[in-house]
Amino acid sequence: MSTFKNTLVAASALALLGACSKPAEKTEDIRPVRAISLVSSDIDVNAEFSGEVRARVESRLGFRVGGKIVSRKVDVGTLVKKGQVLMQLDPQDLQLSQAQALANLRAAETNRDLAKAELQRYQELRSKSFVSQAVLDAKDSTYKSAQANVDAAQAGYRGQSNQAGYASLLADVDGVVTAVDAEVGQVVSPGTPVVRVAKSGEKEIVIGIPEDKVDNLRRIPDVHVRLWADPKNAVVGKIREISPVADPSTRTYTVKVSIPDSLAEAKLGMTAVVQFASKTPAPQIKVPLTALFYEKSATSVWVVESGAVKLVPVTIGGVAGNDIVIATGVKPGQTVVTAGVNLLKPGQKVKILGNDLPKAAK
Repeated sequence: MSTFKNTLVAASALALLGACSKPAEKTEDIRPVRAISLVSSDIDVNAEFSGEVRARVESRLGFRVGGKIVSRKVDVGTLVKKGQVLMQLDPQDLQLSQAQALANLRAAETNRDLAKAELQRYQELRSKSFVSQAVLDAKDSTYKSAQANVDAAQAGYRGQSNQAGYASLLADVDGVVTAVDAEVGQVVSPGTPVVRVAKSGEKEIVIGIPEDKVDNLRRIPDVHVRLWADPKNAVVGKIREISPVADPSTRTYTVKVSIPDSLAEAKLGMTAVVQFASKTPAPQIKVPLTALFYEKSATSVWVVESGAVKLVPVTIGGVAGNDIVIATGVKPGQTVVTAGVNLLKPGQKVKILGNDLPKAAK
């Protein structure tokens, strides 16, 4: 009997607790998404890249002979004239070689003069029939060989004279020294660059363009250049060269943009900005590729209205860089989801991430 009472009391307590508990409230499913506000614009490309002002022609100068540097006449930033001495090598060995070549030339000339005199004597003896024609021909051959030795010695002497002159490194153009790659006391081999000289005159802006934009920017004729030191003064530039190979360190393609002489305040090494701009014949609406939703061979986008989304079919009008051009289906001012499109359903409540709604690029 006591066991039955205890069971009855426990059952009553469970029933009382069940009556007091409230059913769990259902939470509304709100998806976080990213979105943009659509705009219509006729701007096709508007890109800017920073670069550096450089001389169009910059030479890496080196000695044509090897030796030890004994003198440096210039520093970085020195203005130089054509023919000005930049560096000098120790000329002692070169001068000794020149003296040796001169001695060889004198010896060859002596042998030639002796052979010539002998040939003249034998010609007189032949005219009196005292010697045979064969002996005269031998003397003539000896003279011609001696003359050839003189010619060879003269060439060797001129070459050694040039070598001695190469001990002085001369500027080949008017310009400014941009780098010094060797110092006094250093032994250099022939052709090793020791000084860099930028030629005075034409300048250009060197920039790096990512590989996904090279083809689009290549066809844009509207290029403007601004110096960071004078951003309000923009001048028209012209693409002079686009490297066919990407830089191995930056993986960008080097582009050289010529600037007019009117930009006289452009100094070597200054920072400049190159702007590429082009327009379409008519305004276009562009969205990122991630905004498209594909279902049953139909292309749509999710449009946000009153905190919920609805699926709107659209027609694709083409590709513009990394964006898709929408021909029909949406209009400027509408909000379109750009991330999380595959997790939505019609009427789904959404929350746009970020404090401010980003707009499509103008």
